[in-house]
Amino acid sequence: MQSLFQILMLVLDIVWFFVIAHVIMSWLINFQVLNLRQPLVGQIWDGLNRILEPIYSRIRSVLPAMGGMDFAPLVFLIGLYALRIVLTNNAGLFY
Repeated sequence: MQSLFQILMLVLDIVWFFVIAHVIMSWLINFQVLNLRQPLVGQIWDGLNRILEPIYSRIRSVLPAMGGMDFAPLVFLIGLYALRIVLTNNAGLFY
């Protein structure tokens, strides 16, 4: 069962990395450091959007409008961290 706990923590770490990469890429695209016309950048951006937009859209439907600010990634990261805390505090169930 310990391996199940470690696999769950690994999946949470990978999802956390995807969200952070998506946020950083969005900043770099908005500040015109990255160009979506470059094939590699466009493919990575499209892949991250396909993975994360279904999650973000559910969070956005619950959040009130914030005047152009998108807090969906922040709410999702807080939820991931809370899930990580719950799993860590209940790690004894996995041993």
